[in-house]
Amino acid sequence: MAELDLEAEYNNRARVPEHADIFLRWAREAEDFRAEMLKAGRAELEIPYGDTPRQTVDLFIAEDAERAPLALFVHGGWWRSLEPSTFSQMARGLNASGATVAVVGYDLCPNVSISAIVDEIRRACAFLWQRLGRRMLVYGHSAGGHLASAMVATDWASLYPKAPPDLVPAAYAISGVFDLSPLVQISVNQDLRLDAEGARNLSPASWPAPRGRTFDAVVGALESSEFKRQSQLIVQAWRGPAETRYDEVPGTNHFTVIDPLADPQSAMTRRVAELARLTAV
Repeated sequence: MAELDLEAEYNNRARVPEHADIFLRWAREAEDFRAEMLKAGRAELEIPYGDTPRQTVDLFIAEDAERAPLALFVHGGWWRSLEPSTFSQMARGLNASGATVAVVGYDLCPNVSISAIVDEIRRACAFLWQRLGRRMLVYGHSAGGHLASAMVATDWASLYPKAPPDLVPAAYAISGVFDLSPLVQISVNQDLRLDAEGARNLSPASWPAPRGRTFDAVVGALESSEFKRQSQLIVQAWRGPAETRYDEVPGTNHFTVIDPLADPQSAMTRRVAELARLTAV
């Protein structure tokens, strides 16, 4: 059997040559959604949760704000690129389904480590708890899928004793990476700066399963075998103590797989809305 070409398996921009056009479309859709929500008086943008310019959340408030469940969206980009403002529309479907959605920013590698980014997203969750007093669903894409899984597996009682121990009772990870060991061998590691031990320590698939929590891992049907393996791995590793689910979205690649989040009628939005409602129980 031929050895797997990990560089090709994980280089999604090379696998999807039209990715630049997709990014431009996302930026237009995000700008339109922000304008709609600002006009309706239901958006608060660039709320700081930490000390650096990228540590902000954009809050898109549900119509019934007092009773709305809360969700946090984490963007991807290999922990080293992209802007939260490109992903505002990923709140559209959930928002139309009655949830308040925060879209979070974070500092990027190589300026900070992946471990520091995990801590930043934890800080954002704690900030939202302090501000809104609600547990939350965390959902994310690619590197954001990794960060979503880290949030559902966090021991909140040890970090923020005033927050609920199940501050994040559910997470939904799209095209995430949960075993970081292959990344040590590919070019992206020039910025990630992982060694074998650090990769193991940052791999949620090897962490204790988050008992009593709910976790979905979803990939595009057109994605590489490694991205499918990553999601299957964590679903299998956590199944039992956690309620886990694996799914593939037909006809989608690593980037178009998240487009259904902008559609209030999509199956993906319906599932994410269901998970968000679990947090309000």
